[in-house]
Amino acid sequence: MNRKLSCLVLLCSISAAAQTTSKLAGNPPDAPSQVAFDLRLTQLASDSLPQAATPQAGSAQQGQAAPGNTAAGSQTAGTAPRTLSIKDAEQLAIQDNPQTTVARLNALASQQVTRETRSALFPQANMDLTAVDSHPGSRITAGGLNNPIIYERAAAGASVTQLITDFGHTTNLVSSANLAAKAQDQNAIATQEQIRLAADQAFYGALQAHQLTLVGEQTVNARQTVADQVQALFNSKLKSQLDLSFANVNLSQAKLLLLDAQNNENAALARLSTVLGFPTLQNFQLVEDTTALAPPPANVDELISQAFTKRPELLALNYDYESAQKFQTAQRDLLFPTIRAAGAVGDTPVRNPVLSNWYGAVGVNVDIPVFNGFLYTARAKEARLRAQASQARLADLRNRVSRDVRTSWLNATTAYNRLSVAKELLDQSNLALDLAQTRYKIGLSSIVELSQAQLQQTQAEINNVQAGYEYRFALADLRFQIAGF
Repeated sequence: MNRKLSCLVLLCSISAAAQTTSKLAGNPPDAPSQVAFDLRLTQLASDSLPQAATPQAGSAQQGQAAPGNTAAGSQTAGTAPRTLSIKDAEQLAIQDNPQTTVARLNALASQQVTRETRSALFPQANMDLTAVDSHPGSRITAGGLNNPIIYERAAAGASVTQLITDFGHTTNLVSSANLAAKAQDQNAIATQEQIRLAADQAFYGALQAHQLTLVGEQTVNARQTVADQVQALFNSKLKSQLDLSFANVNLSQAKLLLLDAQNNENAALARLSTVLGFPTLQNFQLVEDTTALAPPPANVDELISQAFTKRPELLALNYDYESAQKFQTAQRDLLFPTIRAAGAVGDTPVRNPVLSNWYGAVGVNVDIPVFNGFLYTARAKEARLRAQASQARLADLRNRVSRDVRTSWLNATTAYNRLSVAKELLDQSNLALDLAQTRYKIGLSSIVELSQAQLQQTQAEINNVQAGYEYRFALADLRFQIAGF
């Protein structure tokens, strides 16, 4: 009877172990357990930012400085860590990231286009020095209807031309260029805010990765303790080989999770260094953001209205549309006459006897376009069509801004609600783990129940860490979507 009872208990234990194993086997081959370090924040920028070597290690808790991992290698060896807060990261990114420099330079260059266009409104003055030697009686007899004679001479003179009016053509071109420059200024601001958001994303991602590494280290220590206890009980013939195997499996899973967490932390710090404008990995000591977490605004429609008036992308595209309208008007004005005044004066010290020793003249020229193969008409139509396309792009961008603000608000609201749920889950999983350990010690449960409690507690702690940083980044993204910060 005792033998049958022992066999029945063994079969039940093996069945429970098989169920647990089948659950764990649901992970892909490269995932060592159910608990996956889903670094959502750090993965958002992984497509555009390169990975780098491992950072310096530390063991900071929340609210304290969080140094990197010690496996950084020769790039950071022997250098003192640089303390970095979220505000420091934003300032460094805006100051040193090459993308902000490119945007500022493009904006400055567009301002010069306005000056180039406006130059047509000012007098155009030129100095000329001419010396000619020719065959006596020479005339240019080919290449034109006129038949000018060429005299030997050496002369110096000046000529001045001044646009009197072209009926708004040049003025509209200047206005179009000025509006285009304003659009480039807004694009530079938009780039700056995008870099600021990327800095927040990378900073919170690095902090989250570090905290997950601490969770991994704590998990390894806890499971190492359990494995040592089970080993001692097994050596005393108080636990079976199955218990020892499960304890060692859990310990190995925790070690694999720790390796993944350390790798994610190293990659997160490499992305942060790149966003801040450094070509190599930097040794940062990250300072936790201790700002109190407040719920997101309640009225999303007001946020959308603010975005319509403050988003630099919308302002830039609106300036582009106004610039296209001015350019359309300028192209239409090509059909009108152009009136210019011209004057010339000079001296001819060396000359043919038939020439005077100086010359001077003033006049007015009216250029009236009559027919040029419908060139000006086609240009005006092209400009009108491009202005209509710019207006359509503006309407499309407004729709997308409305969608992005609403989506970001929903994400922030959900992330805020997750904070309390994740904390409650962690508390309950800690309690369940304590009960499972007590039951296992007094022999009321199997190693399978303890293993499940350990996995649930680890996952709950990971979710709790992620919830805090995901909400902070969700708030940063919401501020960006509303007004660029």
